[in-house]
Amino acid sequence: MNKNTSEETDSSPRPMRQEQEPASEEVTEIARGIYRFQLPISMPGLGHVNCYALEDEKGLSLVDPGLPGHESWNALEARLKDLGTNFNHVHTAIVTHSHVDHYGGVHRLRDDYEVEVLTHSSFSSVFGTDDIMEDPDAASLDLADDDDIEKLREMLSRPTPWGTKREPPSVEELRKWSGSNTGADSKSFQVPKPSLTVEDSEEVTIGGRIWLALHLPGHTHDHLCLFDPVDGIFLSGDHVLPTITPHIGGMGNMEDPLAVFFNSLERTKEFSQVSLVLPAHGHPFNNLVERTDDIIQHHVDRLQLIRETGDSIGEASVNEYMKYLFKERSWGDMAASETYAHLEHLRILGEATPKEEKGIKTYKFA
Repeated sequence: MNKNTSEETDSSPRPMRQEQEPASEEVTEIARGIYRFQLPISMPGLGHVNCYALEDEKGLSLVDPGLPGHESWNALEARLKDLGTNFNHVHTAIVTHSHVDHYGGVHRLRDDYEVEVLTHSSFSSVFGTDDIMEDPDAASLDLADDDDIEKLREMLSRPTPWGTKREPPSVEELRKWSGSNTGADSKSFQVPKPSLTVEDSEEVTIGGRIWLALHLPGHTHDHLCLFDPVDGIFLSGDHVLPTITPHIGGMGNMEDPLAVFFNSLERTKEFSQVSLVLPAHGHPFNNLVERTDDIIQHHVDRLQLIRETGDSIGEASVNEYMKYLFKERSWGDMAASETYAHLEHLRILGEATPKEEKGIKTYKFA
């Protein structure tokens, strides 16, 4: 069986997905008092994060203010200047979920400008109490120091639940994200403590609008979306994206993240009155229900491919299954983590039988 199951070969050119596009310098008023601009990131499959500025009589609330580090911060400062404003007019940062490309800019906004931080009440590290970045020894490392960078990389090389060793970010990535030429420390990667939290279905006033807070976990355990029922605007974060499927990983703190995600997607389809979706990556779109169905079908297809692969290869490790689900260019921790989440979903359903030997998990199908 050919491990690259797609009709497209690894060497074939592929069109750039919206979410991979580099950050533009454009500032757009998407709706009354809602401005969209992009901050640069360089992460697997992503080239930018959308930051939304919501205007009210007190100033601005920023949704997902990007990565830590100078590149993102300088871009954020420039985009605010294009709006005719600056950091002094930002009063609140809203973080949709606990991934660093969404919360990284919060630390400096809070420390330098006393900005309030609003999240869902479950906001916390995706790794729970096992997050190495919550360890004071890790958080105090100086990322301008080569030895400290290597210490942090070694700490981040933790074992995965399926028995391999996680590949840490490169030295270049850590330096770029941290802005280490000013002596920044690794505290920038810690999940910030919110000053304001909301519960599911709670109404919250932001930017002169009343939004319905929606807890829609799956991509992370704490994912928050916001819905304005008057104008039909849906801030989707990473929950629903326009041209890629959000990563569902097996290294978080949910027992069956795929099942949780399926439930959240089914709930999302209830909001058929949405007229405009504002995602954290890619361009705004208006077919929320159709796009949600597409994402559900993608994972249904993935599950079926795993079943067929298991019938073909017999008992196999997570990395072996990964090579049938993903093209070689995508192999790595994220692909393995998503493969593991799908295998665990099938295990919980009673379809896959796990086994562990010398720390390595394998799965087989009857």
